[in-house]
Amino acid sequence: MRVLVFCDDRWHPSSVVKSGLGPLMVEGFEFVFKEDMADLTMNLLCQFPAVILAKSNNFSSTDTMEWATKEAQQIFESYVLNGGGLLAVHSGTAEYREATIIRRILGGVFIHHPEQCLVTVEAAGKHVITDGFEPFTLKDEHYFMEINDDDDVHVFLTATSSHGMQPAGWTRNHGKGKVCVLTPGHNLEVWLYPSFQLLLRNSLNWLVKD
Repeated sequence: MRVLVFCDDRWHPSSVVKSGLGPLMVEGFEFVFKEDMADLTMNLLCQFPAVILAKSNNFSSTDTMEWATKEAQQIFESYVLNGGGLLAVHSGTAEYREATIIRRILGGVFIHHPEQCLVTVEAAGKHVITDGFEPFTLKDEHYFMEINDDDDVHVFLTATSSHGMQPAGWTRNHGKGKVCVLTPGHNLEVWLYPSFQLLLRNSLNWLVKD
């Protein structure tokens, strides 16, 4: 499967995402990385059945201007409405609280996190994305999320720390397309952990399955 990956922002270097997706490349996934949102066009998105958004609302790590103009968000929405798959990982939910179209597509956004701490990630109910999943506890940024009230969000994963419990993974449909969100993943150790690799793999496969 060919997957387009947007990564690299002020707080989240692309190296973590690239190394974190590396093990999936030997399983048949082909990732094309874009570090500058200036490259975003509909023609680019339409070349891929699925897109990973793993960057906050910065053009790049060196250009921290917000990329999510109304026009740029509409490109994403048109892609998903017409059948594209979107996987937002960790910072792919950050700094989009006022980006109303991206927020509507994702079904919820990051609002804050405490200092890095031990976070336990567990399945919530049954979902094809958590088939084979084993809970894990690792040091991470514990993302606190604001879920849209009027949305069809299906939470399948939770994250718990000494600060409380939060949704850590959910799916929703958006037009003809599918959306999946995974909130863990600040550190490479999380990306490379077998259970998180399983979530990435299963999420991508779910996005493109009819």
